[in-house]
Amino acid sequence: MPTTLSRFFGWYERHYRVNLAATTLLFLLQVIHLYWLTTHVVLDRLTGVSYFDPSPFWQYVIIAVDYTEIPALLSTSVLYFYELHKKFSWKPVLFLLFLNSQWLHLFWITDEFVIERFLEDGAVALPMWLAWVAILIDYLELPVMVDTTVKFFRTMGKKIVS
Repeated sequence: MPTTLSRFFGWYERHYRVNLAATTLLFLLQVIHLYWLTTHVVLDRLTGVSYFDPSPFWQYVIIAVDYTEIPALLSTSVLYFYELHKKFSWKPVLFLLFLNSQWLHLFWITDEFVIERFLEDGAVALPMWLAWVAILIDYLELPVMVDTTVKFFRTMGKKIVS
């Protein structure tokens, strides 16, 4: 009798293309957040000029997109656990570390802290270098975005057999 995990991975494999498409789309939405972070926060700190000052409507869009990071992290982690289930490789392990460092960023070092520390130079108990760590953690998503996108396009032309 197959275990629950084996049944789950069997289902995942049968629906791999759909799971991969959803995972890739969810994760690529984070480009919007990274664009805002780079042009509004990082460049403002480095050059003194913000290159992106969104209207209130676009601020809400960015906030909504940022909340898709949680399902993106979950679905992408499942993708790499599926790959490890099929065959061990260090690449999924590394990407799982990159991905799951985001939880630290989400629950400990928030964007509010980064903005407060960078843009307003507020009196925050945490040191400035921690704001840079938070930003670097966010950019660890980029290699995973590239990897899931490449996987998606590679599967588009293939017939997937269970």
